[in-house]
Amino acid sequence: MSYVIGVDFGTDSVRSIIVDVRNGKEVAAAVFYYPRWKDGLFCNPAQSRFRQHPLDYIEGLEATIRECLQQAGAAVTAEIKAISVDTTGSTPVAVDETGTPLALLPAFKDNPNAMFVLWKDHTALKEAAAINATAATFKENYLRFVGGIYSSEWFWAKLLHILRADESVRGAVHSWVEHCDWIPFLLSGGKQASQLKRGICSAGHKALFAAEFGGLPPDHFFTAIDPLLKGFTNRLFTQTYTASEAAGHLCPEWSERLGLPVSVVIGIGAFDAHMGAVGGQIAPYHLSKVMGTSTCDMLVAPMEEMKDTLVKGICGQVPGSVIPGMMGMEAGQSAFGDAYAWFSRILSWPLEQLLPASALIDAELAARLTKEATGNMIRELSRQAAAIPPEEHTELALDWLNGRRTPDADQSLKGAITGLNLATDAPRLFRTIAESTCFGAKAIVERFNREGVPVKGLIGIGGVAKKSPFIMQMMADVMNMPIRIHRSEQTCALGAAMFAATAAGLFEKVEDAMEAMGQGFETTWYPDVQRTSIYEKRYAEYKALGAFTASITIH
Repeated sequence: MSYVIGVDFGTDSVRSIIVDVRNGKEVAAAVFYYPRWKDGLFCNPAQSRFRQHPLDYIEGLEATIRECLQQAGAAVTAEIKAISVDTTGSTPVAVDETGTPLALLPAFKDNPNAMFVLWKDHTALKEAAAINATAATFKENYLRFVGGIYSSEWFWAKLLHILRADESVRGAVHSWVEHCDWIPFLLSGGKQASQLKRGICSAGHKALFAAEFGGLPPDHFFTAIDPLLKGFTNRLFTQTYTASEAAGHLCPEWSERLGLPVSVVIGIGAFDAHMGAVGGQIAPYHLSKVMGTSTCDMLVAPMEEMKDTLVKGICGQVPGSVIPGMMGMEAGQSAFGDAYAWFSRILSWPLEQLLPASALIDAELAARLTKEATGNMIRELSRQAAAIPPEEHTELALDWLNGRRTPDADQSLKGAITGLNLATDAPRLFRTIAESTCFGAKAIVERFNREGVPVKGLIGIGGVAKKSPFIMQMMADVMNMPIRIHRSEQTCALGAAMFAATAAGLFEKVEDAMEAMGQGFETTWYPDVQRTSIYEKRYAEYKALGAFTASITIH
C-alpha cells in the first residue's frame, strides 16, 4: 500500500488530494480559497495588475494537506510516499539570497511588487515589446522555441517590469523564481536560492532555457534589452529537471507542520496544464485542453517525429516539459471561463447595486436574492443559449477580453462584439461570447495543423469541460471533431500525484503511472453535422473581425 499527495495551486484556490497509487483512487481531498486574493488585495484590474501574497500559498498548502490527512486517517498517513505540486504560470516572485520571497520580509509585506506576479498580470506589455524588438536584432533567434513572440505573461518580461517599476525591490532582489519551483524548495527546506532546482517545464516555456543555447540565452542578450538585466543570469540557473525527478525530501519544519515523516519525497514542480495533461491521460497528437478561467492546451509528440519542426505563435515547445522523452507543446487562451464570468458580472450589477437600496425588502433578503440569482446566472444563460440555433449572419464576438495568448501572443488586443440589433438579448450575447471562445480554440488547432503538427483528437479537462454541456457541444461543432471529457474532477492534482509516484520510484516512468492511476473518460461530445458548415462560415467572419480589430488596436 502506497499513497501520494498531489497539490494543485489554481488562480483562486489550492486543492490537495491523496491518491492510492495502485488504482488512482482519490481517498481524500481539500480546497482552500486564498483569503487575500478573495478580498482583492494587492490587485488592480484596471491596470491589469494581479498579484498574490505568498502567505495565501503557504497557508493553503498546510491547511489542505492537514485536512486530507485527517480525512484519510492514520493508516493512510503512514504510507504517504511523496508530494508533488503544480501551479499557475508564469507566476514568478522576487526572492533574496535565502530564496525567501521578499513579501515575507517585514519591509515588503504589503508591497505588490514583492509578491507573486500572477499569470494573468499584464503590466509588462512594454517590457515584452522590448524583448521582441531586441530579439529581432540578433542573428541567433532566442525566441524560436517559444513560438517567435515573447509574452507579457512570462518570466523575463515580468522581471524587467518589476525592476523598472520599484527601486526598493530592485535593490533587494537576488533571484527570480516561478511558483512551481518555489513550493518544492519550501517543502524540502531550501536555504539558498542558488540551490533551488528549476523544472524544465517553467524554464523552457517561459524563461527561454534551451539546450541549443547552452541553457539560458547569454547575458549580452538581456543587457541589450535593458542594462537592468545585466548579470541576472548568473543568479538564476544552469540546470533543469523533469517533473518525474525528486527535488529532495520533506524538511523537518514541514514534517512537523504536516505530520508526515522526513522520508516523504518532494517532486520537481510544473505548471498546472502540463501536469493536468498527464492526469487527463494525454496521448501523442491529442490536444489536451485544460478549460477554466483561461485555457492551456497541451500537445505531445515523439521527439523523432518532430525533428526540426518549429510551431510559430504558440507558448513554446520543450523536450520533456509534459512527458519526459517527448516534445511538449503549449498553447492557450487568455480568457475562457473568465469571459463567461465577465458577462455574468455585467448582468449582476443591478442586483448588487439596486437590491440593497430597495425600500421593498430588507438587506438580508436582498443579499439572499442576489446570491441566488448570480449563482444561477450562467446555468440559465447556457440553457436558453443552447436553444438558439446558429445563423450565418448574427451577433459575433472576439474572445480577447484579456488579450490573446495564442496563436501569436498580443496582450494589448481587446475583445469586441458586433452585429448587435434591438432583438439582441442576454442569452444571444452569452451565446456569441461562448462561440468566440470556441473559435479561439479552433484558431489554435488550425495553427498546429498548418505548422505540420496534426491534431488528431481533443481531450477536455477542467471545470468548464465537466460542467457545461452547452459549451462542449458547441466546441465539438466548431472544431468539427469529437472531444472526450476526462472522468477525474481534479486532473491537475491527479497529474501531480502521478508525478509524485514516479519521483518516489514507485513507477519507472510517468506513462506507467498514467496507466495505473488514470481514471478514463466519462463522455464524448460529437459534432452536429448540420451545424459544422455554419460554424465554418462564421469562423471565417471571426478571423476577419479579428484582423480588423488588431489593425486598429493602439499598441
